[in-house]
Amino acid sequence: MRILVAGAGPAGLYFSYLAKRQQPDWQIRVVEQNPADSTFGFGVVFSDRALEFLREDDAETYGRITPQMETWTDLVVVHRGTSVRIDGVGFAAIGRLKFLQLLQRQLASVGITPEYRRTLAKKEELAGYDLVVAADGVNSFVRRAHGEAFGTTVRNLTNKFGWFGTTKRFETLTQTFIENEDGSFNAHHYRHAPAMSTFVVECDAATWERAGFATMNETDTLTYCQDVFAGTLGGHRLVSNKSVWRNFPNLRNARWSAGNVVLIGDALRTAHFSIGSGTRLAMEDAIALAEALREHPGSAPAAFEAARRPIVEKLVSAADASGDWYERFPEHMRLAPRDFAWSYIQRSGRIDPARLRKISPKFVAG
Repeated sequence: MRILVAGAGPAGLYFSYLAKRQQPDWQIRVVEQNPADSTFGFGVVFSDRALEFLREDDAETYGRITPQMETWTDLVVVHRGTSVRIDGVGFAAIGRLKFLQLLQRQLASVGITPEYRRTLAKKEELAGYDLVVAADGVNSFVRRAHGEAFGTTVRNLTNKFGWFGTTKRFETLTQTFIENEDGSFNAHHYRHAPAMSTFVVECDAATWERAGFATMNETDTLTYCQDVFAGTLGGHRLVSNKSVWRNFPNLRNARWSAGNVVLIGDALRTAHFSIGSGTRLAMEDAIALAEALREHPGSAPAAFEAARRPIVEKLVSAADASGDWYERFPEHMRLAPRDFAWSYIQRSGRIDPARLRKISPKFVAG
């Protein structure tokens, strides 16, 4: 079988590794428009439960990645200067570049070297393969090259966010909410290396306008955000890596495949970053597609969608609910700190009070 994989992010790298490992005689070509060491953002985060899938399905990769991760067992919500700790909600994080490098090594172990700095520009370049796997992200060339075949829709959320880093070490995943004269701000921050943390700044559209970000350059934006979160950063500075303001795109596809082309990862659907499931979804897509190829070689794309869609829809529904909560976070900030923390932890609809009593007894007890 000849397979073209477009994209060398987590979805493309991991699928290619799994497919080649199970069928060494397959010819798998991986192309990526960016350099091998190019990545945007800083860290990726997994919940404790999100790592269970990897341990069960691929103990070797689990054993390679997890020792490199930063881990913690609680999360903290900071509102009106008051910190509320929610116990029993564990996460693990790793630098995005380090994570990609680990997956690149896994791929090299089965004899595949991606073609970096290679941009696909014509639909004709996708011809001649038994299977084309579109793992090339939100702006997927492969998906766009097929017009309306997938029934793609995109709904941009209204909040603005920028992905920064900082040398400030945070002991847990923390959500800090602050108000100033321009409006309301939130920072999602967590360490992804011993001396480096991810720091995502978010604000509503009205706050973004009043603050004047539309006319600020990168340096001015950094300075403004550092001033807003000066108490949180404790004298540390923010670091930029093409940290432009963006609106989160909720991308969906009515159909997951068309002919011999199948979508995975962010090319297939996005999940709001507030639940930390984007990379998990990408890797689970890779596992499911490789399994479909093994068990249903004549109808793998259809088998992949049939098995995976119900699972994905539950996670995406939770991500959508979480994203909608953040769209209204200035309204939620009217609540007192503890009530605000209750609203936050139940935002996705996946944790009700009964379940919370089991996983976070200290928080529930107050």
